[in-house]
Amino acid sequence: MASLVGKEQSFSILQLKPLALPISNPPQKRFFITQVTLRSLAFAFTLVAVCVMVTSGQTVFAYGIPFDAQYKYASALRFLVVVDAVACALSLLSLVFVCVFGRSASNPRNYFFVFLHDIVIMVLVISGCAAATAIGYVGRYGQPRMGWMAICSYASNFCDRTVISVVFSFMAFLSFLALTVTPATVLYSHWGNDQNQEETQH
Repeated sequence: MASLVGKEQSFSILQLKPLALPISNPPQKRFFITQVTLRSLAFAFTLVAVCVMVTSGQTVFAYGIPFDAQYKYASALRFLVVVDAVACALSLLSLVFVCVFGRSASNPRNYFFVFLHDIVIMVLVISGCAAATAIGYVGRYGQPRMGWMAICSYASNFCDRTVISVVFSFMAFLSFLALTVTPATVLYSHWGNDQNQEETQH
């Protein structure tokens, strides 16, 4: 009898061991690959956005007087650079975390805190994009009723590079949006499977 119990315990242990390898499960493997891909894209997009913005300075001449067009002169553009830099650093850290954590954890619920991290970064990035888009619109088209003059006719290179930076920031936002949707979908399907199992048991 004791030997039979021992065999049953060893058999149950053998059944549980494969669950410790999330990468061997096809759905979780796809989830892992999606996470790594999206975080890599977010890191690349934010890095390019920061590099393009900080090198967008241009010196222009108006009526023979030199003027510098710099992102640091606009608080909205400074805010976008800071947000992109923070998102870039945290994207790299979360990428390393997911690569290490994904190979040692089998439960998608363990990504909950990473999911919250992605939501916060996504909100920060879209707020920076919105602020930069608003000031960029004024810089390109002006606001005659307020007496604000468009500067892009004078500093076209600065405006073009600013637009490129904002576009890459929006692409980073879409990456973080996908990062928030993917775990939510996995958690929802996992919760649905648990509910079905409970109903089957009852």
